[in-house]
Amino acid sequence: MKEEVPGYTIAEAVAEARRCLNCPKPLCRTGCPIENEIPQFNHALAQGNMGEAYRIISQKSNLPAICGRVCPHENQCEGHCVLAKAGKGIKIGRIEKFIADFYSENQLSAEKPVAKNNGKVAVIGSGPAGLTVAGDLARKGYEVVVYEGEGEPGGVLLYGIPEFRLPKEVVRREIKNIEALGVTFVCNTMVGNDITIDKMFEDGFDAVFIGTGTAVAKGLGIPGEDLKGVIQSTYLLRMNRLYLDGKVDRSEVPVEEGDKVIVIGAGNVAMDACRTAVMLKASSVTDCYRKTINEMKAARAEYDGCVNDGVVFQWQNTPVEVTGENGKVTGLKVSTPEGEKVIPADKVLIAVGSKPAGRVISTTSGIDADESGYVITQQKPYGMTTKKGVFAGGDVVHKPATVVLAMREAKKVAQGIADYIEARKLLGL
Repeated sequence: MKEEVPGYTIAEAVAEARRCLNCPKPLCRTGCPIENEIPQFNHALAQGNMGEAYRIISQKSNLPAICGRVCPHENQCEGHCVLAKAGKGIKIGRIEKFIADFYSENQLSAEKPVAKNNGKVAVIGSGPAGLTVAGDLARKGYEVVVYEGEGEPGGVLLYGIPEFRLPKEVVRREIKNIEALGVTFVCNTMVGNDITIDKMFEDGFDAVFIGTGTAVAKGLGIPGEDLKGVIQSTYLLRMNRLYLDGKVDRSEVPVEEGDKVIVIGAGNVAMDACRTAVMLKASSVTDCYRKTINEMKAARAEYDGCVNDGVVFQWQNTPVEVTGENGKVTGLKVSTPEGEKVIPADKVLIAVGSKPAGRVISTTSGIDADESGYVITQQKPYGMTTKKGVFAGGDVVHKPATVVLAMREAKKVAQGIADYIEARKLLGL
């Protein structure tokens, strides 16, 4: 499966970087959630200094090859570029992607790991938040061990975003870069079952970071939701990834060739589910959303990709009931401005959001969560939960967001962890 957006050649990347006006007050930097030094890395690239360009990016981002591909640039850095109003905004995402890819593909000198003598931190989860905390703390001289329940690190980056948007070799490459900083990954280890947070402290960790994201998908709460053929979109994406990796048989992927598929929702996960169903050779794919196109949460580019793939969108279609016969899905009844109707379907994919799993905090006393299961944290030290020494960040705290927004919060929490451990040292604790 080929990556949808091709990479720049050297000449194209340099030419695009040279268009940067190097504004004295760069709005692109303001628009970036992690405030990447965009004019600086553009200037370095324009001068042909690829290593310096990568060094500048890596000061703020542990995952540049990923951010360059999946960030909603049109709403962030690129959308804030002063040239964007004239329709000539600089393609910052593609530049970032080029720099990160060039660095890895040409094996430019890697960062040297710093001595790990400042403390020991456990990280639970290896998605964007966990990887960011791990990378930042490793650079600050902390020994970091990342615990991951799956057989391979990467979290949603590996199992939740399709290959055409984010090639898995890119995810694995970025994780190797973090591993090279001295971070240890322990996979096939489910925190809450195989090991607990209390045991981590017994094993000598100074702090623990929870970055488990939102693993439990939300339901619709309508009749027929328990029929065979009603599937969570995240489950489809995960099983398709495992199939592509040769870890499960094609029969375990819950969309079969020839299926009539309906996807409910209009976020990026819904768009990914639509396009994955198309690639699995569904006979038709229809997206139903209760609001209008102007209210969809998905990036416009993701919607355009769906339309190009032949996905049909039904706006202002509110699901009322999943219809079925003999325990299997036959269609979806929706309410529209014109009245109710039934859309035939063999599979109904739900993509209406997710919430945190309670496994980690339910096996540890003293960690409070709100009524929806999101972990409650404080401002000082930033990101610490109601249990001393246990921190949390990313979607498990701030609800589902983009990769870079999870990274922004995780960077603040990483500093909070460092502040906490340093304070304990000063107090002799």
